[in-house]
Amino acid sequence: MSSGGFGAAQAPSLNNVIEQKLRAENIVKAGAGWFLWVAGLSMVNSILSLSGSGFRFIFGLGIAQIVDALAHQAGSSGFALDLIINGFVAGIFVVFWNFARQGQNWAFLVGMALYAVDGLILITFKDFLGVAFHGYVLFRIYSAMKVVPILHRLQQATAPAGAPIEPR
Repeated sequence: MSSGGFGAAQAPSLNNVIEQKLRAENIVKAGAGWFLWVAGLSMVNSILSLSGSGFRFIFGLGIAQIVDALAHQAGSSGFALDLIINGFVAGIFVVFWNFARQGQNWAFLVGMALYAVDGLILITFKDFLGVAFHGYVLFRIYSAMKVVPILHRLQQATAPAGAPIEPR
């Protein structure tokens, strides 16, 4: 079709912008969701380790494995400390999830940095499958983080005129 004879492309419709915004929100939330998976399955790994099961998920944290090993050496008093310490570490990743899903870049950056350091811990255990999975998760989180500036731009484009400016 013709563009009115002016040779310029039409501006994107509001529906198109809203659709792009929803897609960007979904990508950011999906990437942030990896922090929640890591936290939850790391706690499951700790519970499995405390129960004496030989099974564990590759999603878990290397630091949790260290805490689990120390808890086994400490005996029954170490079990409660294990759950408290690993619960605290998992809670930190839940905080990253909460802020990352809101589009906070710092949560992506700090969470990825800590998860990368945790992946280095797995190298000392020669857990190369766990290291590879850490790399995959970091890639997925980074892919979502790249969409955050686009999301912010689309949020500004769809904000009603006269709406208060909210600091991020």
